[in-house]
Amino acid sequence: MKIVSTPENLQVLHEDNHIIVINKRVGDIVQGDQTGDMPLSDIVKLYLKKKYNKPGEVYLGVVHRLDRPTSGLVVFAKTSKALSRLNESFKNRETQKTYWAVVKDAPPKVEDTLEHFLVRNQKNNTSKAHNKEVPNSKKAKLTYRMFHQLKTYSALEIDLYTGRHHQIRCQLSAVGCPIKGDLKYGADRSNPDGGIHLHARKLTFIHPVTKETLTIVAPTPDEVIWNNIESK
Repeated sequence: MKIVSTPENLQVLHEDNHIIVINKRVGDIVQGDQTGDMPLSDIVKLYLKKKYNKPGEVYLGVVHRLDRPTSGLVVFAKTSKALSRLNESFKNRETQKTYWAVVKDAPPKVEDTLEHFLVRNQKNNTSKAHNKEVPNSKKAKLTYRMFHQLKTYSALEIDLYTGRHHQIRCQLSAVGCPIKGDLKYGADRSNPDGGIHLHARKLTFIHPVTKETLTIVAPTPDEVIWNNIESK
């Protein structure tokens, strides 16, 4: 059964006076879009309003996003100062993002660095990977390592070096390893919850105020394949 995030069941991984880190569920949208569905940013605002009995509007800044069908770590800023500092930090790649993905079949190598040039198609909201630079393309780079194998799927740990549109989904598909459930990029069938098996697992970043290095890990969704991987 698909669980939707609410102020009551929000998965808070870290909170202090300046930031709040949420484990996003499959299907949550980080910011409002044309669907009109309540975004995670508004749900977090309601959570903070209720928790601290705040009158009026609650400030919350969106630092980065995750695709709707994915799960995992999302950082929000609770002050404008924290937001501007985090924006700068993320822009300058002073963060280390690690993802987990469940893909069809085993990748060509147990571990590898993938470099492509991605072209975004605004009309159908996809990206296409090219091996060489082409007009309007942006360089995309990631490293993956296969750390667990199931009967028909493999679990990969991925470190991102660039942050392109649908980068992991597109690059893995380009080497013959579409993510489980990701029909947009070549999966055979959809997942029951409409999500894909891509999870923002770990984030290391510099706290915008205390300047300490934080490393936060997000538990995977409570689902058979993820549970199998998490228990290893």
